[in-house]
Amino acid sequence: MVNADKIDWSLVKRVLVVKLRSIGDTVLATPSLIALKRFLPDAQIDILLEDWVAPVLDGFDAVENVLTIGKSTSDRIKTALDLRRRKYDVAFNLHGGTTATMLVRATGARHRVGAASYQYPYLYNHLLPSAAEFWDQETTHSAEQQLAMIGFVGVPVEDRPKTRLIVTVAALESVIKKLSDSVGSVHSVVTSEKNQTTENTEDTEPKPIAIIHPSTAFATKQWPTENFARTAEFLNEKGLNVIAIASKNENNVLGELQRESNVPITTFDDLTLPEITALASKARVFVGNDSGIAHIAAAVGTPSVVVFGSSNRNHWRPWTDAPNEIVFEPLPCQPCPGYTCEVFGEPKCILSVTPSAVFTALERVLS
Repeated sequence: MVNADKIDWSLVKRVLVVKLRSIGDTVLATPSLIALKRFLPDAQIDILLEDWVAPVLDGFDAVENVLTIGKSTSDRIKTALDLRRRKYDVAFNLHGGTTATMLVRATGARHRVGAASYQYPYLYNHLLPSAAEFWDQETTHSAEQQLAMIGFVGVPVEDRPKTRLIVTVAALESVIKKLSDSVGSVHSVVTSEKNQTTENTEDTEPKPIAIIHPSTAFATKQWPTENFARTAEFLNEKGLNVIAIASKNENNVLGELQRESNVPITTFDDLTLPEITALASKARVFVGNDSGIAHIAAAVGTPSVVVFGSSNRNHWRPWTDAPNEIVFEPLPCQPCPGYTCEVFGEPKCILSVTPSAVFTALERVLS
C-alpha cells in the first residue's frame, strides 16, 4: 500500500467528510464513515451532503451531524462560513468536484485530504496518488476508492466495510401504514431505538414482498418496462407480492408497468428516502436498474438483482455481503458515459439483457 504523511490522530477532535453527489454516491460513502467512526469513536464526525439527498442518512449512527447545502450561491456562501466556524481538524473530499474542493478549503482544516487527480490539488495537503495503487489492484469499486482516501492517511480500512443504512422507526411505521392501505394486512416487527419490539399480526400471513425499481437516469441504463412486467409475473409465480417504486416525475413508467403486466403490481411514487430504505429492509428481494435505489436495498441487506447497461460494473455493483447478482450483456464499448449510445444508435447493452437471464439470477439469490 502507498504510504502517506501521517496525521497525529490523537489530536483530532472534529472531522468533516464532503460528498456532494447523488443517492448511490451517498450510500457508497457509508463504508468510509463506518471506518472513521470505529477508528475515532470519541471524535465528532460530520458529513456534508446536498440537501435533497441528506435524508438517506437519517438515523445513521457513524456521524454526529448530517450537514446540508443547497444549490444557490447564497446557500454555498452560508455553508462555507458555517464550516469555517466549526473548526474541523481534518476535512475529506470524497468526490472531487470544484464546489466540494472550495468548501474543504473554506473549512481551514489543518489536514485537507483529496486525490491527486482532483482539480486544484494545491488546495490539499494530503493527496492520494491512486486508489488502484493503494489497493494494488487494477480496478476499484467506488467504495474502495473512498476507503483508499481515508486509509491513505492512516485510518484502518483493510477489511473494506460494506454499505449500511439505518431503518428509522418513524419511516418503518409510515411505510407499513402505506403498505397496509394499499395491499391489505401487513405483518411487521417494528424495532425501537431501545431494541424493544412490538408485533402487529393479522389472522392471515400475507405474501412476502418483492421490490421493482423500473426507472433510472439514462436510456442506456433503462431496461425496457415490458421486461420488468415479465419479471413481475415471474416474482408473482414465486409467491411474492410485487411493489414497484419510482419518483413523481417517473410515475409514467409505473403506469406503463401496470398496463404491461398480467399480475397486480402495487406502485408508489411518493415515498421519502427513509421510507424507501424501510420498505427495502422488509423485502424478500430487490430487482431494478443500476441506480441509487439499488444501493439502498443492498445497504439494508436485501438480496438483489441489478440490471446493468452502459455503466461501469466494477465501479457500481452492489457493495454488500447480502446475496446479489448483476446481469449484463458484455460489449466492447462498455462502460461509456451513458448520455447517448454513440456506437449503435440505441443502447444495445441494456436492450440485449433478456428476462430469462434476470429470472435465472433471481432464482439464485432467492435460494
